[in-house]
Amino acid sequence: MTGDDERREDSQSRPANQRGAARLAAVQALYQMDIGGVSVEETLAQFMSHRLGPEADGDEYRPADADFFRQIVNGVIKHQLDIDPRVNAALARDWPMTRVDATLRAILRAGAFELLRRRDIPSRVVITEYVDVAKAFHENEVPGVVNAVLDAIAREIAAEEANG
Repeated sequence: MTGDDERREDSQSRPANQRGAARLAAVQALYQMDIGGVSVEETLAQFMSHRLGPEADGDEYRPADADFFRQIVNGVIKHQLDIDPRVNAALARDWPMTRVDATLRAILRAGAFELLRRRDIPSRVVITEYVDVAKAFHENEVPGVVNAVLDAIAREIAAEEANG
């Protein structure tokens, strides 16, 4: 592959990669707000200035789509009263959201937000992306839980649209 081909391939894949990085950063921001009680404004400012670039805390990352990152974080906060009951209903009865680890809670909220409010993104893409985010944090059964919960929410939304 020539240098021009590599640049062309990189520019074609960049938007998806930037969205994936934005999803990962959004989960981290939601986790930080949940655990640390930090405000949305403070969290967004911190991530925009220190964590969304190609390097953060000495580690190199893919650049994130900052606008998409903000949409997810703000959307989860704005629609949390709709998101949480749907996530809770999709979880096992003996394992409600209150018992779910904070990282998993952030992943499920972000994924549910996209399924509910970003109808322009196919549900299978959303589910796959958040399963990948779960794999970045967990090696055990958590990615399977993310897949099952988000799939249940996607099916519920599809049924509502078919009946409504």
